[in-house]
Amino acid sequence: MNPEERRENLLSILNNSEEPISATALAKKFSVSRQVIVGDIALMRATGIKISATPRGYVLIADSEINDNLFTIACRHDEEKMIKELYAVVDNGGTVMDVTVEHPVYGEITGGLHISTRYEVDMFIDKIKNNKAQPLMRLTGGIHLHTIKCNDEQSQKRIIEALKKENIILE
Repeated sequence: MNPEERRENLLSILNNSEEPISATALAKKFSVSRQVIVGDIALMRATGIKISATPRGYVLIADSEINDNLFTIACRHDEEKMIKELYAVVDNGGTVMDVTVEHPVYGEITGGLHISTRYEVDMFIDKIKNNKAQPLMRLTGGIHLHTIKCNDEQSQKRIIEALKKENIILE
């Protein structure tokens, strides 16, 4: 299989998957290295295909997800409140699509999350701990943005109120 065929197959797999797929799993499927898959994904993104890298793997972003029911919130908290923040969103019907910080040297840095359940929150927190990774908010004294997707305006209001109650939302 040539690289172009592999990328077409990658797109098909991502398009038909309901769950994120890791670069390692894709590499095994195509009998190539993980780095080859990372390169393929980069080339696919360069052509305008909306692929997000989440902590659990790659997901294809549907056109309907790009504009519908999305809002951005500014937050400030320490690492102790990170789990409360994420639970507040998912418990009230939201999906945390990403986290963005404004770095003084690199500018805007965004990490894809796509977290929509408590289980996924717990997996994310475990991954940070197990990899001894620093959350992006640490770069900015706890200030960060989240893009949140929800089904309706009522969910958005509940999410904002829950974050205010936890003194997380930056106003």
